[in-house]
Amino acid sequence: MSTPRTPQRARSSHDRAATEEALRTAALELLQREGVLTGLNLREVADAAGVNRGLVYQYFGSRRDLLRSALWAQGQESVQDAAAAAAEALPLRKRLSRFFWTALRRPEPVRLMALLVLDGDERPRPLPQRAQEHRLLSAEAARGELPVDDADGVQAVVASAVYGYVLFREHLAREIDVPVEELDGRVARCLDAMVTRGRRDTSGPTATP
Repeated sequence: MSTPRTPQRARSSHDRAATEEALRTAALELLQREGVLTGLNLREVADAAGVNRGLVYQYFGSRRDLLRSALWAQGQESVQDAAAAAAEALPLRKRLSRFFWTALRRPEPVRLMALLVLDGDERPRPLPQRAQEHRLLSAEAARGELPVDDADGVQAVVASAVYGYVLFREHLAREIDVPVEELDGRVARCLDAMVTRGRRDTSGPTATP
C-alpha cells in the first residue's frame, strides 16, 4: 500500500511558516547577542536561520517588516491575556497584576515594540485592548476607584510604567543594589498604590505570576 503524498500546497505552506518562524527566532537571537547598535543585517538573519538568503527578502522585504512580524508572534500571549482580563471585567488591581507579570515573563514584545518606535515606526500599538480597558477604567473612575478622573491618563501611565520597568529592570536592580526578584515585588506594590484607591489588597500585584 503506497503512502499518501502530501499535497504540494500544504507542504509549501508548512515550509513557509517554519521558515518565517526560523527567521524571526534568528533575528531575535542576533539582536540579543550583538545588540541593536550594530544593526540587524537580513543576510546574517538568513544565515543564522539556515535558510536561503532570498527567502528573508521574499517573505519580509525589510528589517522593519521582520520585526513587526516577530512582535505580532511574540505578543500574542500578552494580547490574549489582556483580552481575557478585560472580558472578565476584573478589578483594576487584578488587571494590573496580570499585565505586569505577563510583561515580565515575556519581555521580548516590549523590547521589539521599543525598537520599532525608535526606528520611527508608527504602527505599534502599546495599549492592549484599549477600547475595552478604557470602558472599564471610565466606570472605575465614575465609582471613585481611581486616583484621578482620567481614564486615558491612567491607561497611559500604566503602560509607560510597566514597559519602562521591563526595559530597565535589570539595570535598575543593579543600580539600587537589590535582587531583581525583590525589586519586582516592590515595583508591583508601588504600581498598585499609584493607580488604585481605597484599602490595599496585599495579594494583588505583589503576587507571583
